[in-house]
Amino acid sequence: MKKIIALLMAALLVLAFAGCAKTPANEEASTDADVTNEAAQSDLEYIKNKGTLVVGITDYAPMDYKEEGSDEWTGFDAEFARAFAADLGVEIEFIEIDWDNKVFELDAKKIDCIWNGMTITNEIMLATNVSDAYVKNAQVVVMAADKVADYADAASMADLAFAVESGSAGEDAAKENNFTYTAVLTQADALMEVQAGTADACIIDITMANAMTGEGTSYATLAKGVELTSEEYGVSFRKGSDVTAVLNQFMVDNKAEVLDGLATKYELTLAF
Repeated sequence: MKKIIALLMAALLVLAFAGCAKTPANEEASTDADVTNEAAQSDLEYIKNKGTLVVGITDYAPMDYKEEGSDEWTGFDAEFARAFAADLGVEIEFIEIDWDNKVFELDAKKIDCIWNGMTITNEIMLATNVSDAYVKNAQVVVMAADKVADYADAASMADLAFAVESGSAGEDAAKENNFTYTAVLTQADALMEVQAGTADACIIDITMANAMTGEGTSYATLAKGVELTSEEYGVSFRKGSDVTAVLNQFMVDNKAEVLDGLATKYELTLAF
């Protein structure tokens, strides 16, 4: 009798261990779960499922701006982003952001990308997934047109008071040159500081300086002077986003049809 009981207990233990082992059914269930998790982590699927690409921008001509009397965003980046959204088969929404908080807005999924003449820097590449460069740019000093000839290099401007956009490549340039500066919300605000005489000069993107200063513009008495840096623009997506590669391929496939025309229209130089 004792032997029979011992045998029964041994059999029960074998069954118990067998129940703990993975069965083919369990393996299949685990694989399905892994596939579901991968899909959940796809930024591309996330954007397609909600049907909208939300683009973080600031008011920055000629990249993203509104024509007088219009509520619609236009500009090189606005048109570029619309073409990409159409290719994805989704709607597009533009949201003005605080440029200093752009990465936070992206990570919090308040926006899906930062697409606003964004300079590619080591800092932004560490924090986000950045596309290939698409437009060449430079940080340039803007001041009263009749003063430009007096300042031939950065050293000659050591005593000037600058205005720069907070969190921008212009602010980085001011720091690198040990300039005295005030950080304002946007590049447009920096231009207004110079126009109002509350700053001697500002540091902004040359793309904006070309569009906004000189004869026939809103800032006819201002002009660009010394170029402090040379750089390129990219688009930021969330870290690890699979949308970045899709945009890179879109740029290659649509250079002639989309980007060349936009570069001519907005007088910009493509980076590729």
